[in-house]
Amino acid sequence: MDKSPHKSDFVSVNGIKLHYLDWGGSGDVLLFLAGMGCNAHTFDHLAPRFADKFHVMALTRRGHGESDHPDTGYDVDTLTGDIRQFLDILGIEKVILAGHSFASIELTHFSALYPERVLKLVFLDAAYDRTSASYKNMVAKSPLRQIQSPGLGVDYYSEEDYFAAMKRAFPYFAAIWTEAMEEQTRHEIMKSSEGKVVDKTSDAINKELMDTLTNYVHEFSKIQASTSSFYALSKGIYNISDDWMTREQKAQVLNHFETAVNANIRENIEQFHQAVPHAVIIEIPQGHHHCFIKHEELVYEEMRKFLLE
Repeated sequence: MDKSPHKSDFVSVNGIKLHYLDWGGSGDVLLFLAGMGCNAHTFDHLAPRFADKFHVMALTRRGHGESDHPDTGYDVDTLTGDIRQFLDILGIEKVILAGHSFASIELTHFSALYPERVLKLVFLDAAYDRTSASYKNMVAKSPLRQIQSPGLGVDYYSEEDYFAAMKRAFPYFAAIWTEAMEEQTRHEIMKSSEGKVVDKTSDAINKELMDTLTNYVHEFSKIQASTSSFYALSKGIYNISDDWMTREQKAQVLNHFETAVNANIRENIEQFHQAVPHAVIIEIPQGHHHCFIKHEELVYEEMRKFLLE
């Protein structure tokens, strides 16, 4: 049940409808952008906490949630154009952008194209170079790719059964299964004609998004605005299951995070620091990728300090 105190509305851009949430507030506009597979509701807990100082909103990109799901338009220029038109239509000249994961490419490209419109940037475990050989090698060698999670490939006919299966199959999600996460997931699924719970986003759209994410060469050095970047260093504890993983599988996952994953994160921190020397870097030990949910208080306090300075 959606309990977040927001207004829900749509705006037409580039020939499609995009869904957004508006928590109100006065001051500069703080616009949240979700990661891939997520929508504006993922910020239902965090976003309204800033409404005392900012006008807080969250936008759901095309192919997600209640926004339209066209077959095309998932390249970085179109996605960034969607954001620009959204701001133009609502009369927002300047904006603070806070984005999670996939949203890094939108924050960065928007900043490169329209530096005069960006007040500040907040990367929520997002500022990564996913074109690098080290990143692709890390992904290819992940033991999670070889471990078969239980309950997948099974048909579910109720939200409750589907949610329970997702939490069991993916410990990563179980660790952040708050009301906000459940609400945002509810907007990412639908009932098929046979009554089965299925994802709204097609495999074809997911592939388009992944191609964009892994081929976009970041323009970090073009960032002029004050910037804050969170990095979730991980020991892999949120990716293992005591319920169905073997001891060997758990050891493999933990070792992969301790070595390859954290080494890649460290590499990205250094690269981002060199490209954006004025950025504030916040490291989260034993962090979760959805840091704004799992480590909400830390993220809130650091964001608030940065945004109000």
